[in-house]
Amino acid sequence: MNKTEIPDSFLSDTDEVFSLAVDGMGGDGAPEIVVAGLALAAERHRGIKVLLIGDEAQLLPLLARYPKAAAICTVWHTGSTVSMDMKPTAALRLRQSSMRLAMDAVASGRARGVVSAGNSGAMLALAKIVVKTLPGISRPAMAAISPTIKGDVVMLDLGANVACDWRNLVEFAVMGEAFAKAVLGLPAPTIGLLNVGSEELKGDEKLRVAAEALRESPLAAQFHGFVEGHDITAGTTDVVVTDGFTGNVALKTGEGVLKMATTLLRRVFQNGLLARIGYLLVRRGLERMKEWLDPRRYNGAVFVGLNGVVVKSHGGTDAEGFAAAVDVAMDMVTHGFTESIRDRLSHMGALLSRQQVGQVRETAVPVS
Repeated sequence: MNKTEIPDSFLSDTDEVFSLAVDGMGGDGAPEIVVAGLALAAERHRGIKVLLIGDEAQLLPLLARYPKAAAICTVWHTGSTVSMDMKPTAALRLRQSSMRLAMDAVASGRARGVVSAGNSGAMLALAKIVVKTLPGISRPAMAAISPTIKGDVVMLDLGANVACDWRNLVEFAVMGEAFAKAVLGLPAPTIGLLNVGSEELKGDEKLRVAAEALRESPLAAQFHGFVEGHDITAGTTDVVVTDGFTGNVALKTGEGVLKMATTLLRRVFQNGLLARIGYLLVRRGLERMKEWLDPRRYNGAVFVGLNGVVVKSHGGTDAEGFAAAVDVAMDMVTHGFTESIRDRLSHMGALLSRQQVGQVRETAVPVS
């Protein structure tokens, strides 16, 4: 493909549709980790076409070093970048930034998804303003995959919405179910509402109303009910739904526990000759566990509920982690994630309408 600068009129002049628009300048290690990650992604996704947006003076030499990435990329030049510490309001004013142009590509239909390792707050703000939310979705949410004893679990919201009402939680359940289908390949993912207990009387009103609404919805057969914190890693359900404040705390706590366990194991196996011998005996098993829990495998948080696929890679990831974020985006694009949400919402419209709110509240268990 042509690796030269694309004029500003490109999106309106071409009929070509790209699989993904990639922010080439977002993230701590950009642009090299982005290009190196795309080289890995090129091996995994046949036919992928990437609109790579950023400073061509930096991107073109890297593409020359990574021919597999060069084979799938068309460069759209811009010298403007959203820095990692830029406020969302300032990012909104940068209309020619690599992140903004990637969002524009999706909004115009020239790309089916966005991947960026850039500023999270700016990315969410741009996604809301440029890509916009789906009809019937009041707020987009941040979703991601985490490991469990049984496999993987989808969690949302992870910080996009600190305060939520019952309707937001029901919408998150719809989006989480579609995400689990697209990325985990589950035909009928089970759904749990995170609560302080599994009993029906536990929790506040919004949780009980959301639970009642889900029991009356097309997702009723997949709704498990309330789950607790330990159920997340136990894999009790395939999807765990909560508000952004609780979800972010749970996510960061899980990351902290994993780091602590790794540190303690290292100390144990360094504590004397017998401990080192013991490490040699269990090394293969520990290496398998390390691979299973490798955070790069789970890189790629998704802003769900938008008119397009928007995937946020961790800013400090490496090439393998960025490729994993591209994997998530391609899974969602390939399996019609956005269309799946639209279809599910069309079947739940009556339940989420204003008329139905009163009916659902009347059947909810009262606060004790």
